[in-house]
Amino acid sequence: MDPLVPPEFEVPTTLVTVRFRLEPLGPQHNDADHAAWTSSIEHISQTPGFDDRDWPPPAGMSLAENRADLQRHAEDFVRRRGFTYTVLDIETDDVIGCVYIYPSDRADHDADVRSWVRADRAELDGQLASTVASWLDGDWPVRRISPGRTV
Repeated sequence: MDPLVPPEFEVPTTLVTVRFRLEPLGPQHNDADHAAWTSSIEHISQTPGFDDRDWPPPAGMSLAENRADLQRHAEDFVRRRGFTYTVLDIETDDVIGCVYIYPSDRADHDADVRSWVRADRAELDGQLASTVASWLDGDWPVRRISPGRTV
């Protein structure tokens, strides 16, 4: 897979708002990430961008399987093939969601962007999506975002 962004682009390592902040997702988030998405499988499965995918798995996955998935996302980030950010509550640092920025498999789009939040933070779905859309539009060299998500 080719890099999503050019070599000279300095990939942001954070985005901070009054309600949440983003940082690169990695194995250090395993326990909190696993708890966040497994508590919200039904909500995430109904979120645009996930409603036609096989993630999250309805039966969940083990912590070890989740750690391997997070490691893969961290490696993609380092190799600039895709960028996954954990979404942390600004006050508590709890994992409340995730943002995925990956190359699109559609020729007319640069990237597919998806995000989810925990069911108990569902009110942030739209805010997260619009914040990320503005961030991508203003700070990233990704111009053609694949539809199918509120971003």
